[in-house]
Amino acid sequence: MSVAKPDPERDDERVETQELAARAHAGESERFGELYERIAPSLYTWAEIRIRPDLRQWVDPSDVVQEVWCRAWKIFDSFDPQTVTFRYWVFRVAKNVLLEAFRKLESPTFKARSRDAADSRALELADVPDSATAITRRVAREESLQLFAKWVQTLDEDDRMLLVHHGLEGLSQAEVAERLQMGREAVAKRWQRLLARVVEQKLPRELFSAVQ
Repeated sequence: MSVAKPDPERDDERVETQELAARAHAGESERFGELYERIAPSLYTWAEIRIRPDLRQWVDPSDVVQEVWCRAWKIFDSFDPQTVTFRYWVFRVAKNVLLEAFRKLESPTFKARSRDAADSRALELADVPDSATAITRRVAREESLQLFAKWVQTLDEDDRMLLVHHGLEGLSQAEVAERLQMGREAVAKRWQRLLARVVEQKLPRELFSAVQ
């Protein structure tokens, strides 16, 4: 089995992303679009993993990604690049978006409406920039992301949650260890094994937080 090694170029790109986030927060609004383009593949894959197939009729991964863009832009002033990474922050936004969508599915009003309208959506998108829509559509067509999401579903629960929380959402290994009630050394070893499997199967490792 090959061993995943640290990649200085990926670390450099992570730093660059955080610098972009700081510049966007300082007033260079055009940088936000660059940040969105960088994080969109990871967000889309995350949504693919988190949304059950039987719910896709009402909650689509593309809708989630676009709603996250709109929501994150509206509250971008609350982002502090000095205390948190952009990835960690934007995935907190994403978790809130998805939680609200799932809650809406359970509401009596939505259930009644969805019986009459087959195309009912839990997320009612409005004022999504054309650039965000174009990026999301391109990401949704990437076969490698679909293959990655399907592969993740074959993992056991602990590995799947480790990949979601640490790899995609950007939580630290210590935070994941606490969530999964595992030792930090065990989490570190599991993560190295997961990375090795991703490399062996030529799956898109650039989705992980090592980049952003």
